[in-house]
Amino acid sequence: MRPALEPQLVRVASVPASSVYVRHISPIDGDVAQPGGSAAASRDGGVRVTRLPDPDDPVRSAQQRWWPPTMFEAEWVRAHADDFDVFHLHFGFDARTPEQLRDLVEELRRLGKPLVYTAHDLRNPHHQSPVEHNAQLDVLVPAADAIVTLTDGAAYEIKRRWARRAIVLPHPHVVDFETMRRVQRARLDGRHDRDDAEFRIGLHLKSLRANMNPVPVVGALLDTIEALPNAVLQIDGHRDLLEPTGLRYDEGLADLLHEAADACRIDLRIHDSFDDEHLWEYLASLDLSVLPYRFGTHSGWLEACRDLGTPVLAPTCGYYRDQAPVMLYLHDDDGLDADSLGCAVARAYYDRPSFSITVDERRRQREAVSDAHAALYRDLLR
Repeated sequence: MRPALEPQLVRVASVPASSVYVRHISPIDGDVAQPGGSAAASRDGGVRVTRLPDPDDPVRSAQQRWWPPTMFEAEWVRAHADDFDVFHLHFGFDARTPEQLRDLVEELRRLGKPLVYTAHDLRNPHHQSPVEHNAQLDVLVPAADAIVTLTDGAAYEIKRRWARRAIVLPHPHVVDFETMRRVQRARLDGRHDRDDAEFRIGLHLKSLRANMNPVPVVGALLDTIEALPNAVLQIDGHRDLLEPTGLRYDEGLADLLHEAADACRIDLRIHDSFDDEHLWEYLASLDLSVLPYRFGTHSGWLEACRDLGTPVLAPTCGYYRDQAPVMLYLHDDDGLDADSLGCAVARAYYDRPSFSITVDERRRQREAVSDAHAALYRDLLR
């Protein structure tokens, strides 16, 4: 009997490596975020993928040692060419100019290293104007040896804009399986840490990214919940946005929210950014999470809600509707249709839709996505 062949080891420089998305496109028994990297075999049978850890730059502060990612620098690629086989870019290149990205691409080409680009954002949610991000994409998309994206809609846009074919692979789970199972079981059993008679609508403004359009959304929600008995509008925001000492303080928005809170029209909560445990607890407490976006492409927030069984009300911009089952309202760069938002909230209130996905489905999805990535790397190296 012939001995089994050792699987091919593929070393991937994933940028960044420690994001939850990148960790969850690896096999379930692998953890790409551990120091020194780690390897996990795909079910493909012939490939073992290991992802390099994010470089630790001692020159930077403890919070910023790997951000923006050092791997984007052509000098890093040149110095570490013997450490990786495939360069897989996800996000984090906001601070890189098109010229710097072109230097990166040319260095990868000179070294014969395949470039994979996963197009998470076709419009950067942090930029008011699409011009800068478009210029970056005009470098990356044509140069990539393979392009991955999350939805058919995004793949069609990539084909239309750059005449490139993108491989469509769904966004994997965001919440860990143990928490998913516990929260979903509690929902089925009717155990909630709140009054079951209420219908809690969540609008989380975080630190107000450029793609958020909160004022008209808040106004439409306030008008809507007046006709819905026991409906509660909970609005969360970070201290840097809603407190006068914050770097992003928005006085007009803060005054609007405090006035509504003083009138007992909203449940206003101001705090620092949630850690994962508190974020999952927050999302699980909601009956509906509203995304106040006027532009965008895909959403990890949406996937976390899906993991926890929280329905999402998403705007018609971007490809949120392609990403997962959601409720929709009309909202894009041209403005908000308040009536569509009000009708969608009322429909959620009366119908109580469920768009959750089971743990078993998420496990199977993750296995399929990790296998697809392993096969892609193998084929590129052939």
